[in-house]
Amino acid sequence: MKSSPDLDFEFICENNRYNNAILLFHGLTGSTFEMKKYAQHLHSQGYDVFAYCLPGHGEDTCQIRSVRYLDWISFASYKFKKLKKKYNNVYLGGLCLGAVLALILGQKYKSQVSGIISLSTTLYLDGWTIPWYNFMMPLGLYTLIRYYYTFPEREPYGIKNIKKRRSIQKIMGKNSIAMDNYPLSCVYELLKLSKLARKNMNEVISPILIMHSKDDDLTSVKSAKFVYNNINSTKKELFILNNSYHLMLYDNDKDFVFDKSVEFLYKLKQNKEIINNVN
Repeated sequence: MKSSPDLDFEFICENNRYNNAILLFHGLTGSTFEMKKYAQHLHSQGYDVFAYCLPGHGEDTCQIRSVRYLDWISFASYKFKKLKKKYNNVYLGGLCLGAVLALILGQKYKSQVSGIISLSTTLYLDGWTIPWYNFMMPLGLYTLIRYYYTFPEREPYGIKNIKKRRSIQKIMGKNSIAMDNYPLSCVYELLKLSKLARKNMNEVISPILIMHSKDDDLTSVKSAKFVYNNINSTKKELFILNNSYHLMLYDNDKDFVFDKSVEFLYKLKQNKEIINNVN
C-alpha cells in the first residue's frame, strides 16, 4: 500500500548537513495535514522534518478497510531506515496512532532512535466519548461486521477550542485531509498494534517526551501513564495537559506542546554535542 505523495512533506534546512532529522506520524483516519504546523515549527528550529501519509490514509482512504497493522509497521520502518542511512540523529514523533507507531519503532530499533515525542498515545480506546458506542465493540471487532461498519466522527472532533473545532469540522468532508468516520476495521487494527506496543513497552530505551490531555476524548491518560511506567528510558518526561482534547496540536495547549517539544529536542542535541566533544 502506498502513501499519498500530494500530502507528504519534507522540510529541509540548508545548514543541517544531515545531522538531525525528525520523522512524524499522523493519527488514525487523519493525514499529514494535522502535523504540518507542528512540523514547520520544528523545522524553524533547525531540524529536517519528514511526514508521509500512512497506508490507507490521505488520498487512498478507500484502502483503509483492507489495511493491516503490519502494513503500518512496515511502512514506518522503511521510512525510518531510509533516514538512518543519511542522518546522524533521527527523532520520532507521533500523534494517536502515530505515537503508537513511534513506540513500536523505538522497541524495534532501540538506541538507533535518538528520541521519541509521544502525543495523545492511543493504547486504549477509553476516552470520554467512547462509551456512546462501546456496546458495539465486542460484536463488531471480532466478526465480519468490522468490514462494513463505521463510527461517524462527531463532536467535539478532538478539539476543545470551539473556534478551531469549527474550522476542522468544515474540512472533515475532504477525505484527502481527514476522514469523517472511523471504519471499525481500522479501529480493530489499531487495537492490535496497541496490544503489540504494550507487550513490548519495556524494550523502549530512547529518551522520550510524553504529552497527553487530561480530558482526551478518544483515549484517557491511562495510555500515557502506561508508557511512562513501563519503558526503560533513563530520560523520560510526562506532561498532562489541562485545556485540550485529543488533537492537542490544534487546541488550547498547542503553544505549550510546541515549546516543550523544542526544549526536549534541544536538551538531547546539547547532550550529544557534549559527549562528542569529550570523545
